Order: sequence, then C-alpha cells, then structure tokens
Amino acid sequence: MTSSTASRSSDLTRQIVVISAVSFMLVAALFGAGVLGGTPVQDVQDGALSATSTVLAPAAQAFSIWSVIYLFMIAYTIWQALPSQRGSDRQRKAGYPIALTAVLNGFWLLAAQYTTLLVTVVTIVALLVALGWTIRILVLNPPRSFAETFFTDVTVGLHLGWVTLATVANVTAWLTAEVAPKSWGDAATAWGIAVIVVVVLIAASSAIGTRGRLAPALASAWGLLWIGIGRFATEPQSTPIAIVAWIAAAIVVIVPLVLWARGRRGELAFARS
Repeated sequence: MTSSTASRSSDLTRQIVVISAVSFMLVAALFGAGVLGGTPVQDVQDGALSATSTVLAPAAQAFSIWSVIYLFMIAYTIWQALPSQRGSDRQRKAGYPIALTAVLNGFWLLAAQYTTLLVTVVTIVALLVALGWTIRILVLNPPRSFAETFFTDVTVGLHLGWVTLATVANVTAWLTAEVAPKSWGDAATAWGIAVIVVVVLIAASSAIGTRGRLAPALASAWGLLWIGIGRFATEPQSTPIAIVAWIAAAIVVIVPLVLWARGRRGELAFARS
C-alpha cells in the first residue's frame, strides 16, 4: 500500500465519527417526525414551518424527499465504513465535512422543537454552507468509481439541492412570522417571484461550480415543483408564483444537462483530434 491509501488509526476514528453523526441525525429525524415523542415539524413554531405558512412553502408531499436523502445517508455511512474505504484519500477529505452536515441536519430538527425560528435560520444557513463546502471538496477530488459517485456525490448533491430550497422556505417563514410588517402580505407574490429568480441563479451557479452535477439540480427542482403545486392547489394560493416555480424547476434541471452535454462534446472533440 502507498502512504495515501494505507489505513491509519485516525481513519477508523473518522469512520466511527461519521456513523455517530448520521445516527444522531436519524434519531433527531424520528423525533422531529413525532415517532419518539416529539412534535411533528409542521406543528412546531405555531405552524410557521408548515406547508401552508408562506407563499414559498412547498406542498407537504415535497418533504418525502427527506426519506430519500436519509436512505442515501445510511447507504453512504455503511459504504464508508467498509475496510476498503478506511484508507481512501477522498474519504479522508470528505468524511468529517459530511459528518458535520449530518450533525447540523439533526440539530436543526431539535432547534425547531425547542428554540426559535431565528435559531433554525442560523442553523440551516450553516448547514447550507457546510454542504457547499463539502461538494466543493468532492469536485476538487473527482470520484474514481461509480460507487464513489453514487454513495458520496449523489448523497451530498441531493442534500445540498434540497437544503437550498429549504433555506429559502425557512428564511421566508421567519421573516413572515417575526420580522415583516403585516403590509408585507400585499406584496408577497412579487417578493415570492423575486426570491424564486434568486434560487434559479443560485442553482445555476451551483451547476457551474459542480461541473454539471445533476443531483443538486434534481432536488432543487423537486422543491420548486412542489412550491408550484402548493400555491396552485392550497392556501396561500398564487397562480403567478406557481407558474414561475414550475418554469424555474425546468430551468434548474436544464442548466446542468446543457453543461454536461457541452462537456461531453468537448471530450469527444478532444478524443478525435
């Protein structure tokens, strides 16, 4: 074995830390779902985080994506714990950042239960930053196998894409409940459309920064799709926001596909030269 792949005692520590962090996140998720005695997230903070609280809250069905993200996190945790991954240089760089995202994810659920909306905003922004940092590490250290892509990059990408939307919804809930004046409601549609445009710009920047990775875009598009459904079918209704959200969802997916196609054509042209 080379020095870059030889297993060290610190590698076992890293694997245990990841297992512990994800276990904490899963217990917090069960608590946040009301399974272990906690209050369901949609009912905490006087309903400020529910699917009908603001014009940018996705419909309730959107949150089923958490089940997918948690399954990927579990799969990643098992995979990274294998002896074959103990000395992985890529896992040495990404393992602790991924563990941090799991801890922040779990802490947000506890913050929603026991603290204030402002604390949830600070926590989810920290989670978004941690996920951005983690995906950057993965981009700078490209995967060498399908397994690395599937278990690590897709997991972090889905988490990042959804938390991007969740951050927007969380901040909007806080502003609506505690900061914005009552008159803000009269301009909610205009502000909602403006924020969706900003989300598209962020998602496009993420696609460029991650070299066309599709997982973040799919998760963000999922959230935008359900924002549109929520505003079309349930209160607070807003057909303009619904239409803009659906258009935004399409753009968010198209951008990385275009980047991937351009990169593919470039590779083919280089191979033929």
